[in-house]
Amino acid sequence: MSDRAPHSVERHLPTDEARDLIALVREIAQREIAPRAAEEEDAGRFPREVFTLLSESGLLGLPYDSEYGGGDQPYEVYLQVLEELAMARLTVGLGVSVHTLASYALAAYGTKQQQVEHLPAMLGGGLLGAYCLSEPSSGSDAASLRTKAVRDDGGPSRASGAERGGDWVITGTKAWITHGGIADFYTVMARTGEDGPRGITAFLVPGDAEGLSGAAPEKKMGMKGSPTAQVHLDGVRVGDERRMGEEGQGFAIALSALDSGRLGIAACAIGLAQAALDEAISYAGGRRQFGRSISDFQGVRFMLADMATQIEAGRALYLAAARLRDAGRPFAKQAAMAKLHCTDTAMKVTTDAVQILGGYGYTADFPVERYMREAKVLQIVEGTNQIQRMVIARHLAGPETR
Repeated sequence: MSDRAPHSVERHLPTDEARDLIALVREIAQREIAPRAAEEEDAGRFPREVFTLLSESGLLGLPYDSEYGGGDQPYEVYLQVLEELAMARLTVGLGVSVHTLASYALAAYGTKQQQVEHLPAMLGGGLLGAYCLSEPSSGSDAASLRTKAVRDDGGPSRASGAERGGDWVITGTKAWITHGGIADFYTVMARTGEDGPRGITAFLVPGDAEGLSGAAPEKKMGMKGSPTAQVHLDGVRVGDERRMGEEGQGFAIALSALDSGRLGIAACAIGLAQAALDEAISYAGGRRQFGRSISDFQGVRFMLADMATQIEAGRALYLAAARLRDAGRPFAKQAAMAKLHCTDTAMKVTTDAVQILGGYGYTADFPVERYMREAKVLQIVEGTNQIQRMVIARHLAGPETR
């Protein structure tokens, strides 16, 4: 079976440049990504060459400043690019979202010198990033992380190869890291001070730093082509020029990054759900039972209608949040709502797609089986959907009383 049903999304884009951009993404998705998706996911193969192509095409830095190699695109456009990529293969769409997340701290909080030195390679130079917040004992409770960064004023900065004062030595283990072990740079949150959120600082750690290593990738239910692994930092030394933001500001940076990252997950979820709907529509139109197409049966027609409605609602929700972000207005509540609704929608739509295909949907001969397995992780990453409900409730009713 083809890994993609005919494209069915009509987009309302703000500029001709954005329309050309979406056309380019669709061409790359149909030519380079979708045809190999099922085979490579089954084999657990990460498509690094696709990310190199995306970088060369200017698609790994879309929401960032063109002065540093970015694309100057609003989130309203960038997120629709993610959706298109995720429709073709979630490993790619989610990978671009994670790379954008990993680049955020430097782009938003780095000094001018840091941005000039590092951002061009990160955004358009073929590098791939990873975001390191979670740890084996601190997932949802990220502020309790234990990875430590300690000042060592006298040692050489091996990252820079020069004698510097004020170096940092980082020790600890990060967990559930997308691109763990293969990334070219890691945005690492480490404890430099007191317990809790005020004692955390952000660092930009090169992927080839001495003492940094990736564990064997986790054996996951889905997204087998996207490596998720623990990252060990055993006395990794970085210069103070790789500290991003102020000491103790790291947790605030991390949360700010996640607000935008959740919109990326929402867009990827809608892309996956759309792919499942397209496949279900295609199958239902061609499958005949009792002398007619199963798409003629009201039970199937109503399922398809509900699937399409929830997808459109999710798309509208993430775009509304993106437009708030683009306007410089608060959007954290809407980002949490979008992540919650869109990922729940992806889980429901992919499950219903399997049901419409019946026994065939439960086999690897059709992609909806893979879509359903992949959808589950979207309800977990970058804040579980239970955490999203807590975030939304805090905006509505204030913080919890103790």
